Amino acid sequence: MATLLYRLGRAGFRRRKLVLAIWLAVLAAVIAAMSLFGGVAKLDNDFSIPGSESQQALDTMGREFPGTAGTGAQLVFTAPPGQKVTEPRLAAAIDATLAEAAKAPQVVGVTSPQRAGTVSADQRVAVAEVSYAVDEDDLHAGSLDALDDAAAPARAADLDVDLGGQAFGGGGAEPGAQDLIGVAVAVVVLAITFGSLLAAGMPLLTALAGVVAGVAGVLALTGVADISSTALTLALMIGLAVGIDYALFILTRHRAQLARGDDPEHAAGTAVGTAGGAVVFAGLTVIIAMAGLSVVGIPFLTVMGLAAAFAVLVAVAVALTLLPAILGLAGRRLAPKPGSRAARREEAVAADEKVAANAGERWVRLATARPWLTVLVVLGALGALAWPARDLALALPDNGSAPAHSSQRAAYDTVDRAFGPGFNGPLVVLADTGGADSPKAAADSIAQDLRGFDDVAVVTPPSLNKDGTYAVIQVVPKSAPDAQATEDLVTTIRDREHSVREETGATIRVTGQTAVAIDVSAQLSSALVPFGAVVVGLSLLLLLVVFRSVVVPVKAALGFLLSVAATFGATVTVFQNGHLQSLVGADGATPIASFLPVVVMAVLFGLAMDYEVFLVSRIHETYTHTRRPLHAVHTGARHSARVVTAAALIMVSVFAAFVHSESMILKQIAFALALGVLIDAFVVRMTLVPAVLALTRHAAWWLPGRLGRWLPDLDIEGARLTAGLPAPREEPAPAPAAHG
Repeated sequence: MATLLYRLGRAGFRRRKLVLAIWLAVLAAVIAAMSLFGGVAKLDNDFSIPGSESQQALDTMGREFPGTAGTGAQLVFTAPPGQKVTEPRLAAAIDATLAEAAKAPQVVGVTSPQRAGTVSADQRVAVAEVSYAVDEDDLHAGSLDALDDAAAPARAADLDVDLGGQAFGGGGAEPGAQDLIGVAVAVVVLAITFGSLLAAGMPLLTALAGVVAGVAGVLALTGVADISSTALTLALMIGLAVGIDYALFILTRHRAQLARGDDPEHAAGTAVGTAGGAVVFAGLTVIIAMAGLSVVGIPFLTVMGLAAAFAVLVAVAVALTLLPAILGLAGRRLAPKPGSRAARREEAVAADEKVAANAGERWVRLATARPWLTVLVVLGALGALAWPARDLALALPDNGSAPAHSSQRAAYDTVDRAFGPGFNGPLVVLADTGGADSPKAAADSIAQDLRGFDDVAVVTPPSLNKDGTYAVIQVVPKSAPDAQATEDLVTTIRDREHSVREETGATIRVTGQTAVAIDVSAQLSSALVPFGAVVVGLSLLLLLVVFRSVVVPVKAALGFLLSVAATFGATVTVFQNGHLQSLVGADGATPIASFLPVVVMAVLFGLAMDYEVFLVSRIHETYTHTRRPLHAVHTGARHSARVVTAAALIMVSVFAAFVHSESMILKQIAFALALGVLIDAFVVRMTLVPAVLALTRHAAWWLPGRLGRWLPDLDIEGARLTAGLPAPREEPAPAPAAHG
């Protein structure tokens, strides 16, 4: 593979004008396709599972009760202290507001508080329901603003009016100015790493080209596929981060070759043939892991994974083709200046001379001085950080996790205080009464039965369709939508289906947005362990092939599990338990987004393998030529720690820039990814891995002879391209008690 990549790198360098022309044509084509067939306006933020009981019931309701097919909003009226919404002056203002709301665009119905029975016991709060003809994603840009304008009569009467409900509950987030924060930090890190603005600009330029191609490609498909804004932002976030990192790896090797006096074209080929192998491997692991989300069986998660995988695929293609072409334009100007620190370091490395240890090597030497102590400290620290993960609770965020200053959050909190938490997430029981002798009697019997359930606050009278074949019954729990008691209530009602059929001849299904969210969370929770097993198994197999070692894959997989567990634990501590929330701009405890664990596992898997390959490949390369295990660890750190540190800092900064997003889903994912990369790169790869390699020494690179003959030799480190290195020097295996 290294030879093929070497030729690809030289070809891109030599035919740079053709490569640049091809990429410009590709960018023009995907942007044109986006404009013609897709766009941001066609994003779909529907989180559901087609085929689930709740979704099937919703689909049936859309056919049998057309008025319930669209989304809904709430107008929450609060009277001034000492006054009541039922007073004639305030009641008239509410009626005037509802009359204006009925005229708002796309509104098909308005239900007054008196008719809905949503006037609080102290008569200070009243809630009106507004029904739309379309789903939330099909609302026009000004429809909700027009509804807000309709509240003018009530506000003129000194009533507080907050708008909430499902129509305001979009969990997605579109790209915004926060993207530039990560780019700005990346500029600083790259400038410090390379000591050259020209070199610092190249990874940014190629990464941005890849992001434009990837994001435009995803948006071009919104006309034919349901793609959420969260999927788009995740693709942008990951594409930008890996795009910068992959270019950084190759550019670092290219400058090293130039510092040794290499010809620019040969240097570009060597850089792509060596560091490019790590880029291909790392990119494929991310692509496989993200595409693997499709096995969970949830369409919106499949699209999310495929969108991110596509962005990574573009980033790999850019790093292997466009970057060499740009290197060709720069020529020898990328070489470190004679006498500079970078030039002296590379010259000394080329001559196999000892150079002053950099910060990364000093850290690794410290970690390997007492390897057993390092291992125990890391395991203890990550174990403590991971401990809260045992209480992980998954749910789809609702308006209760919206920003504290938002209208929908104010409406949610007011309804919670005035009516109870269950009113923010009512359940809907759809009764199929077509097989009952008396549909109305059957529906009334079912409603009466539901009133006797624990954790039920209110059950509305049944509403039958025109044919009398279906009835809708609203059930308001006593508990919050994301509470375990509400999930238990859904299970209890569903378990009653058999007895209800025997008693009334009707069948029941539980639906509504709360039930849909519960079904999504349940399916994702059940898929977490199998998906994790697939990811870990894949990492073992891939690293076994790459490094032809037993210890390295096992150590890498266990390190990945430690990183993931610690990340989940910290995420639970901050968001679910409500600690240190000011750091992330959150307000109040909230459950973890139900698809966060599988998304974070997939992304961190690819990035963990990225750092593992880049760090350990340099260690393995040195060990292969010297047979001195501890020396190989230190030398490998000297070569790669600086680049791994820069890559991780860039990745963390890109992810962290999204932590203060208005979307709770994106906020949680960004926090988990930023912290996960920080832990995996610096605690696991830069600390635990060297300590384990120092403990296992020669055994770290052992592979059974028969297995070695079966496994392919990928030459990911480009050994065939660097055959001119000094001859190996044998180091006898030390006594077991010695640690170097």
